[in-house]
Amino acid sequence: MRPNRPYLLRAFYEWIVDSDCTPYVAVDAYYSGVEVPQQFVTDGQIVLNIAPRAVSKFEMNDEHLRLSTKFGGIPIDIYVPLGAIIGIYAHENGQGMVFEIEGPQDDPPPTDPKGPTVVPSAKLGKTPTKKSSKSKQKASLRVVK
Repeated sequence: MRPNRPYLLRAFYEWIVDSDCTPYVAVDAYYSGVEVPQQFVTDGQIVLNIAPRAVSKFEMNDEHLRLSTKFGGIPIDIYVPLGAIIGIYAHENGQGMVFEIEGPQDDPPPTDPKGPTVVPSAKLGKTPTKKSSKSKQKASLRVVK
């Protein structure tokens, strides 16, 4: 039988977006093949806003999640194998799902993890804008039965 993680991720993503909420994914930043901005990794994890209004070139298939977004006003390409996704949830109410860790990830983090690709602003046709600083809220996951 095929793995159910890709189907569950797509279903939760659609449900969250259809409910007019903001989908976030928690990612194991040290999982093999993950390309995320390492300066935003905390305790080996990074939380990504994957709402349609926050990303471009969004692609989620049976193998990976790929998108372009901005960190600190700088456009960046993100690549996440689906096995690295720890959970998906709605930012507004925390409803979502947590996944079991896939495969043996007992290896220490890579000494030089691969970061994302910075996208030249000319490719996007936009110039980076400065965002106002907002108080940071720590993302959380809760188990919903």
